[in-house]
Amino acid sequence: MSSVKELPEDDRPREKLILRGAQNLSDSELIAIMLRTGIKGKTVLEVARELTQGHKNLAVLSTLSLGVLTKIGGIGKDKAATLLAAFEVGKRIAYSESKWMSDNKITSPQDVADYFIPRLKDEIKERFLVVCLGSSNKIIKWEEVSVGNLDSSIVHPREVFKVAIDNNAKNLILVHNHPSGNPEPSNEDIAITKKLIEVGKIFEIPIFDHIIIAGNSYTSFIERRLI
Repeated sequence: MSSVKELPEDDRPREKLILRGAQNLSDSELIAIMLRTGIKGKTVLEVARELTQGHKNLAVLSTLSLGVLTKIGGIGKDKAATLLAAFEVGKRIAYSESKWMSDNKITSPQDVADYFIPRLKDEIKERFLVVCLGSSNKIIKWEEVSVGNLDSSIVHPREVFKVAIDNNAKNLILVHNHPSGNPEPSNEDIAITKKLIEVGKIFEIPIFDHIIIAGNSYTSFIERRLI
């Protein structure tokens, strides 16, 4: 095989990204999209896999210089420059996000919605996030603890409070999306929230709110007096 075009459409990185979203691609598939083409005897996917397998993770890969990258088989100056540009974009996004979290205090459900609507409004899978707040109500970390098909994300207290304890959170905000576009909480949403609140009392880590993102709208459990 000399080209990824010979693969079934669902297995081609670019088509897979379009159909399922970038979050469902492996590191090597994302790298393959950046590289665009392979070399004689190797598809772009094979070059990308060798590139990612030769280093611990993308963070390590992103530290390589142009000179080092071009010494890797199948990576010329053009491909190396594309990788460096993509890695720099990632670093700048990470810096901007960490700065936003350190500079901004959560004062209302609207603050949370404004932050997460751009990240979740177009998701085709249901994702459940745990947002850790410090003593000054600033976001110190957020992590995804569950992902499922349409309206079927399952979350367990042990996953939620492991994130909280690992990040020394003083309070938590729960955030998840409804890909259906309906912002109304289901009976399961309410039951899970009440369960997590009870577990939070045991750990002495209060849950401030649960925000459901549905397109450009949201529902706050606090505002709706559901908790």
